[in-house]
Amino acid sequence: MFNNKNILITGGTGSFGKKFTKIILSKYKPNKIIIYSRDELKQYEMSQDYNDSCMRYFIGDVRDKERLKKAMRDVDYVIHAAALKHVPIAEYNPMECIKTNINGAQNIIDACLENKVKKVIALSTDKAANPVNLYGATKLASDKLFVAANNLVGERDIQFSVVRYGNVIGSRGSVIPYFKKLIENGEKELPITDEKMTRFMITLEQGVEFVLENFQRMQGGEIFVPKIPSMKMTDLAKAMAPNLPIKIIGIRPGEKLHEIMCPADDSHLTIEFEDHYVIAPTITFTKNRDFLINKKEEKGKKVVQGFEYNSGTNDEWLAEEEFLELIKDI
Repeated sequence: MFNNKNILITGGTGSFGKKFTKIILSKYKPNKIIIYSRDELKQYEMSQDYNDSCMRYFIGDVRDKERLKKAMRDVDYVIHAAALKHVPIAEYNPMECIKTNINGAQNIIDACLENKVKKVIALSTDKAANPVNLYGATKLASDKLFVAANNLVGERDIQFSVVRYGNVIGSRGSVIPYFKKLIENGEKELPITDEKMTRFMITLEQGVEFVLENFQRMQGGEIFVPKIPSMKMTDLAKAMAPNLPIKIIGIRPGEKLHEIMCPADDSHLTIEFEDHYVIAPTITFTKNRDFLINKKEEKGKKVVQGFEYNSGTNDEWLAEEEFLELIKDI
């Protein structure tokens, strides 16, 4: 479905954007891939590796609606990956986080509606589920905006959906490159915020493939959540440096002990499929949709009342050997 299509990725020079571009170029023949981001150095560096004739690099900020409108002319599909994501920095700079993550989300929606884009997927985070920090709160607001946008489409053939997943193995700013740097610098111990802490684990490639799959599944209004394994942070540290002791430093401001991707409060909206969950909208759309069966004809079933998809109570866990295999190329 991506052959001969025009695809725009906001925040396209990030970890997701690069992997998405690599996979799209290897599997499909798009007409254009438009990388939309605000850092010219990152765009220049990315263009050295991805310089196919279909590549386009647009300098622009999601806060700039007029620039977005120009960038989205004749675009078929949009992946919204741009965000301010650093939890403590967002706490200290709340309005900057709000301008990008909330106002920017609405700008994306408005630009897509004006340009008759056909499908839009916004990337979310586990932190948007029962948020305890500003970043999570802004992403929850963003999720709500993209879901509600399906009531703004009128007669336009356009759908808006959300993909939510947790810790991406090896992405910039994640714990794995951080631990790797500490180990290489000869640190005598690895810092862990709490010995009980758990996290969902997904590879960048799995995240991209999940997004691509959901372009085929989406009807508009869904929040897609993949079924992925959990791992204890103490096990992760031991796998990376079995001979180094662990130092417990306490939970940082805005940090959770466990990740939640499907909150218990949304269990009445949550539908289980073979390899993922869907959180259906809380609102009714003018165009009715049956979220128990998707566009790929996959059928789901409602979860039991009170169900919560939590990294601490997950059924699937990542063993140390599996984890080491996943990070060997990082």
